[in-house]
Amino acid sequence: MPDGAHGCATWQAPVTPCGFEGALNGGRSGVEAEDGGRRAPDTVEESGNGLMPRGKAKSDLPVAYRAGNENTAGLMWAWSKLPVLKENEYCVTGAMPFLHGFRRIIYEYQPLVDAVMCVVGLEEDRVRSPEDESVLRSSLVELLERESQSDVFVEGISYALFKVAERGLVYAAEVLLRYGADLNFEDPVSYYNPLHIAVLRNRPNMVRLLVGHGADVEKRDRIHESSPLDLSSEESERLPCLLTLLDLGADVNARDKHGKTPLLHALASSDGLTVHNTENIRLLLQRGADVNAATVDGETVESSLVFLVKEALEASAEDAAEIGNFCLKTTRLLLAHGLDPSCCLNDDDEPSLTQTSLEHFDLLFPLAVLLIQSGASLVCSYHGESCWSGYSLLFQRLQVALQHRSDQSHASELLEQAEVLLDLARVNVPTLQLPPRLELPVPGRDPHPHGQALADLHRRVVEHEASPPSLRCLCRAFIRSHLQPWPLEDRVKALPLPDRLKDFLLPEHTYKPKPGWDCFKPQHSQR
Repeated sequence: MPDGAHGCATWQAPVTPCGFEGALNGGRSGVEAEDGGRRAPDTVEESGNGLMPRGKAKSDLPVAYRAGNENTAGLMWAWSKLPVLKENEYCVTGAMPFLHGFRRIIYEYQPLVDAVMCVVGLEEDRVRSPEDESVLRSSLVELLERESQSDVFVEGISYALFKVAERGLVYAAEVLLRYGADLNFEDPVSYYNPLHIAVLRNRPNMVRLLVGHGADVEKRDRIHESSPLDLSSEESERLPCLLTLLDLGADVNARDKHGKTPLLHALASSDGLTVHNTENIRLLLQRGADVNAATVDGETVESSLVFLVKEALEASAEDAAEIGNFCLKTTRLLLAHGLDPSCCLNDDDEPSLTQTSLEHFDLLFPLAVLLIQSGASLVCSYHGESCWSGYSLLFQRLQVALQHRSDQSHASELLEQAEVLLDLARVNVPTLQLPPRLELPVPGRDPHPHGQALADLHRRVVEHEASPPSLRCLCRAFIRSHLQPWPLEDRVKALPLPDRLKDFLLPEHTYKPKPGWDCFKPQHSQR
């Protein structure tokens, strides 16, 4: 807006030594200088102590204003004495909705906050001896006693509580709480309260103190509606706070306004590269997190995994392998707590985790192996084979991938991988569900370079399925189905059976992947 438009002028706040530039932009004006700029008002003069109220010495300032930076203290005191301009006399362009909150802090109780922080110190990770803390505690009590009659005393110490919670200064927080600091005070910028900021900065001792004094462990911030448990689940470094909150009774399955639980927050914030929340996910599951929880938009833990798996297919070889490691670890955890990886994710038939792994089994081979060993269904567990069939997906992928394998050894390896997956599947399902019709290239008529190899593999499978499975294979499948969920090792070991039969029940123990079969590969590696 141009100067003078609608009775308003654009005013630039003076620059101060300790970062109050934006906050001073609160509606009070300086004096017009001859060059058209602004100078300090006539009530402020230069002195040996910096900018001070004209005719005032530093000793004349209130205690809270003397405690901090001298230049800033004098400037803040002088500016706090200036009258507030009438509405429309001046305005600040680009003012934010929370500017009034800034004005209150700067003009009314920021000096007290600065004084508190000056006493307790700003070093976040400095280790202090009990003697040092005792001295600082006494100094803080002395300061609060002197300032206790201030009209903004509660606001000042409440904001100070937010600051010390951020730095993990438990002894200072104890004093501030004893003097009536508000546990629900919200920072005017982030709208986080002291408990939120303590979690974000991973201060488990502070979290325990605040909750012990009555802080609501389920309190959600006003912007994102994230609870302390949501925030702690999103970063692996916050695992100590996550454990503390769960020990203090936080609801492991509480949902935000989108229906997202802490487990979904942990999955959604993991990229498999820079953020690995495996231990957070493990702890949430151990404490009863629902693996089947879904947001209002249908997001689930499985859909988050499918998203990451597809990211790996488009990544570099190194990143694909790292994302794959995270996906495999997380999948093991979820399977152990009852995840069904073969169910369509939503009404739009978004591919399940099993379906995705089989559609690219040569690139996601360790995931396909893991899911099949765990007993995952090779047809959609919700719609049945009318939705998708694992056998059909294997052969569809074979046809596509073999066209890009000019080298015979690579083609043989791909066919071998498909046979390995089929053999592993028979451990849990002795009789495979073969589709009534399978479209394959006809050798000698279709130009597919490996049409004969595909036809031979399908013929061997059909011949195998024509013979009834052995009794011992039927018994193995029956016992394994009744020992679910996976992993089965501990439950098999507890059975009153000879060791050789236990080994037969657990063929995954003897499975050894060939070199290169144990990591994800990106799609471009097959081109």
